[in-house]
Parts: sequence; C-alpha cells; structure tokens
Amino acid sequence: MSRDRKDIEILLIQDSKNRWTIPKGHIEPGETAKQTAIREIGEEAGLFHINTLCWLGKIHFKYRRLDKLVLMTTQIYLVHSLDPRETPTKEKWMNGIRWFKFADALDAIEYEDIEKLMLIAKKKIRSGEY
Repeated sequence: MSRDRKDIEILLIQDSKNRWTIPKGHIEPGETAKQTAIREIGEEAGLFHINTLCWLGKIHFKYRRLDKLVLMTTQIYLVHSLDPRETPTKEKWMNGIRWFKFADALDAIEYEDIEKLMLIAKKKIRSGEY
C-alpha cells in the first residue's frame, strides 16, 4: 500500500533492455523459492524489511543465452515492504527501479503472465485473503 494507504504500489525494476519487470532470480543451493524471493528483493532492490504475505503462482518463460534456449519457471510471491524509510536502490545492470501506482505498473510491465499475477495480488490485498 502507498504511504497514504489509498493505493497499492508495485516495485518494478527496469532491465538492461529497458523492460519493466519484478525483482527475481535463481534459487541458490539449499534455498526455498520463498527464501530466494526475500534474498533477491534485498539484492536487486535494497529492501530488507519485508514480509512475504503469500505465494501467487508461477510463470514459465524462455530466453536465449548465447546459443541455447533456456526454459525458466519463476515462483511469484506477494511481498509487503515494512519500512517506508527504506528507499529502493538499483543494481548496476539495471536501467531503473521505482514504485508505481498499481494501474501504472500494469501499463509498464512487459510480461503478460506477471500482469495476471499482479491482478491476483490486488484481489488478495483488497479482500485481505493473504
């Protein structure tokens, strides 16, 4: 929720190809998907005071790495930033990072599967069913 608690805000990162998406990353040995989400938000966004509310679902996507096609599955969690004084900071490889009002985040997001999960997240937040 925004600081005035009237609107949901979504943190998006802008990758090196100028696509807006959510922080995400690879699971390290011994980590759960939930632990990875918490670690990656800290690494990619500089937010360390967070609460994982619930699992939203998973998405599958492909990308090309050199001469190989890589298939990925990403577990998506609804996470709440707990410290309003904590300012998101981008990693060097990113072109941007910022909070978006929910409707603006839907317009900016580059991936339809993530957009669908954002709508599920909004419903869960509004109904309190997380």
